[in-house]
Amino acid sequence: MNEEHLARIQAIAEAALLAAGKPLSMEQLRELFGEDERPARQVMEHALMMLEQSCEGRGFELRKVASGYRLQVREEFAPWVGRLYEEKPQRYSRALLETLALIAYRQPITRGEIEDIRGVTVSSNIIRTLLEREWVRVVGHRDVPGRPAMYATTRQFLDYFNLTGLDELPPLSEVRDLEEIGREIEQNMQGEIKFDSPDGSGASPDSDAESQAPEPDQTLH
Repeated sequence: MNEEHLARIQAIAEAALLAAGKPLSMEQLRELFGEDERPARQVMEHALMMLEQSCEGRGFELRKVASGYRLQVREEFAPWVGRLYEEKPQRYSRALLETLALIAYRQPITRGEIEDIRGVTVSSNIIRTLLEREWVRVVGHRDVPGRPAMYATTRQFLDYFNLTGLDELPPLSEVRDLEEIGREIEQNMQGEIKFDSPDGSGASPDSDAESQAPEPDQTLH
């Protein structure tokens, strides 16, 4: 395949990623082409590598996430780009981030099990926000009285936090408490501006009061 044809595949992929406003998988990118001109997977991978290299030194980057590939503003430029938008992104509460961290590390896990570990009641607003953001989903019910729902993270969770898989989360052997895990997750989302969500805003942070238990042990065992 000549360089001109490869450059055209790269340009088509770039245009599609800009227009899509969401990650596109390898197969979705290949299916942009008719059957008689569809590039082989290896060729498309080469074109994407060229696109990634062409983004060097520019204000945006090609990023691979769980759902595929997307173009997004580089994190270091987010403070300036964010000034284009009047509404500032809302920050998520520590309680929500800790709940999300527990689901990510202990999935599948029930609300009651989260409460046992955190030592506080998990508000309905937290669970509702996580479900509405499609960061978590119900994957079944625990076979105990009341059959409580079990929660697990989703591909959208991985996409939003710039992860291709859960194995990219810091290992529990290195991160021992919930507050530190919450900070790790928050760092992944800070300044993240994608072409499909320019202000980086999300659902409202949790505002429901939590019933505090005396000095809960938040160490993960």
